[in-house]
Amino acid sequence: MCIVVTVVATAIIFPLTVVAAIITLDPGASVWVVRLLWSPVLIRAGGARVVVTGQENVDPKRPTIYVSNHQSTLDIPIHFVTVPVNFRYVAKHQLKYVPLIGWYLWIAGHIFVNRGQRDKAIASLDAAARKIRGGTSVFLYPEGTRSDDGSVLPFKKGPFALALKARVPVVPITIEGSGKVMPKNSWNIKPGPVYVRIGKPIDTTAFAEDDREGLARAVRDVIIAQSLELGGKGGDSEQAVAAAGVEGEAPSRRNAS
Repeated sequence: MCIVVTVVATAIIFPLTVVAAIITLDPGASVWVVRLLWSPVLIRAGGARVVVTGQENVDPKRPTIYVSNHQSTLDIPIHFVTVPVNFRYVAKHQLKYVPLIGWYLWIAGHIFVNRGQRDKAIASLDAAARKIRGGTSVFLYPEGTRSDDGSVLPFKKGPFALALKARVPVVPITIEGSGKVMPKNSWNIKPGPVYVRIGKPIDTTAFAEDDREGLARAVRDVIIAQSLELGGKGGDSEQAVAAAGVEGEAPSRRNAS
């Protein structure tokens, strides 16, 4: 039933995002349509009861990079609702080719990154940094994939290169419970609570311009601490950074295998 509601809601609301962008001549208007209409429908269909804390750390007037762990497909609509900022997602370039969802992401000006090609990935991050310095906030999932068991996976360093290029604050966000409501690679819905905790901004100017790993560890440590506070599994603080070209896996673990 949930997937039917998702498909129908997407098919109906997608044209509205296009109309909003055309009428206002502002692609960002489509983000508000998604936040106010599409996201609540999907959250209700998924059976999630969302509890959010820390919204005082969200400043719509300040360009910011929002970073969260990733447990479920539901995370996307939940974050649209709980982080009331006209942000853009940084998404895998493969999503560009998904009917309706990909079209929406393109029209709304969300940022696609081709992780498989280094030159294109760097160009995408440079473009994103320019957009952020121009006043646009972005949202990303540095694990690069959804966690199978709810633990916080190692982070890719690329997103933090973006943060250091843009020199804007990073706000760590922890989501807990969405993986139980809608597990990865499953439409087996189990209604329940989902907790979102928004941490205090981390000042990127306190890090050297090339200290991607240091910033990644600092942000991840906050997300792990918040996960534990919310009753989650936290994560291995030593396995902080993912192996090059690999999502959700640290170098030592990969080498050992």
